[in-house]
Amino acid sequence: MPVEGIPEMQRSNLVSCVIQLKALGIDNILGFDWLASPPPESMIRALEVLYSLGILDEDAKLTSPIGYQVAEIPLDPMISKMILAADTLECSEEILTIAAILSVQSIWVSVRGSHKGLDEAKLRFAAAEGDHITYLNVYKAFLQSGKSSQWCYRNYINYHAMKKVIDTREQLSRLVRRLGIIPKSCGKDTQIVRKAVIAGFFAHASQLEEYSQNGMYKTVRSSQEVVNPKWVVYHSIVSTDKHYMHNVMAIDPSWLTEAAPHFYQLRIPNPALF
Repeated sequence: MPVEGIPEMQRSNLVSCVIQLKALGIDNILGFDWLASPPPESMIRALEVLYSLGILDEDAKLTSPIGYQVAEIPLDPMISKMILAADTLECSEEILTIAAILSVQSIWVSVRGSHKGLDEAKLRFAAAEGDHITYLNVYKAFLQSGKSSQWCYRNYINYHAMKKVIDTREQLSRLVRRLGIIPKSCGKDTQIVRKAVIAGFFAHASQLEEYSQNGMYKTVRSSQEVVNPKWVVYHSIVSTDKHYMHNVMAIDPSWLTEAAPHFYQLRIPNPALF
């Protein structure tokens, strides 16, 4: 084993770090005096993500107001952008809940030897649209139970995680109000909710391979295979012997070009080929 471990700065996602430095007025990120200089590729990737989200402009400076607003929210910039988009789409109440749940490791309890019970519990809340809408179902049911720990136990829900979700959501609600956002609900319109998620996570789109025999997806921009709807967005990728998408939501591909025309281009078939 190596005498010293790899510095955290050299193996971390730098997106949040870059935006905080920008908020402090440090513009020359590449020339910054790091204790352990991160790989240039990681720095460039972080700048590309922030630019694609509209958080940085062409001069790599924070945009106004979005860039400065995102810097105020202590979350992953993709989640922060999702929250800001929800204000325009009038579904902030739902997106604040999703953002709070995404901030905890998991709301599910996995007990050895009880996989069947957990799977059945998940099915009780499952939504065809994907994990994000499923989380909304869990949250609503938790509130209806009176925030009961016994209800959580019966449904394989982590009670302490749900208490943290409640606290985090309240903090986020106070924060967005300071930014001038008054949370509104879209009711049962899950399409609006999914469009708000895409506003932050459009770069995490995957398409089901046309001739895949085992339900494999490929990420749209990097062609990384991950393990069905035809198009989805995901929160993160977990790597073991294979790559697995975590927190997945079904989407309409047209929403990608609608949310990020600068990032995706719609390919129109050549009529001469038909």
